[in-house]
Amino acid sequence: MKKLFLMLFCTLVLSVHAQNVTRTQHRAAVTQDAVTTGNMTIRKPDYISILTDGGKEALIMEGTKFTMTMGGKQHVTDSRKNAQFATFHEVLKAVINNQTLPMGNDLTVTTKNGQKTITITPEKKKRQLFTSFMLVVDAKTSAIRELRMNGRKGDYTDYKIQ
Repeated sequence: MKKLFLMLFCTLVLSVHAQNVTRTQHRAAVTQDAVTTGNMTIRKPDYISILTDGGKEALIMEGTKFTMTMGGKQHVTDSRKNAQFATFHEVLKAVINNQTLPMGNDLTVTTKNGQKTITITPEKKKRQLFTSFMLVVDAKTSAIRELRMNGRKGDYTDYKIQ
């Protein structure tokens, strides 16, 4: 039992990657962008946590569950029930595990200067939080470099990972 626990602990510790992140929230109606810093943690197979502004702002994917805390409001959804997040979840999971990206009509991939830009444009429906997602990853290592969630009317939230 001790060996199993030790092996499990080592696997979890070795699969956790923490990086610094800068979050920019752009609102078209506001003159100045809100910029905060924090950390991104990735744990295989499908956990990602981006916490900024001392944990006040958060984006967490734990399996199929997404929790976003923005402006003091928490939004929780499940990619199995929310078509907007279904492809987003599959793409993030593939990137985290260095696997082949899923194919679909809502997904485009371009490669330039050693980076892949993955754009997810879900079918437009009323009352969606985001109009599209953009993920920039290192083409060789699959390390996430940027995550951008585009909202309506030119608003966006952008995470740049160092």
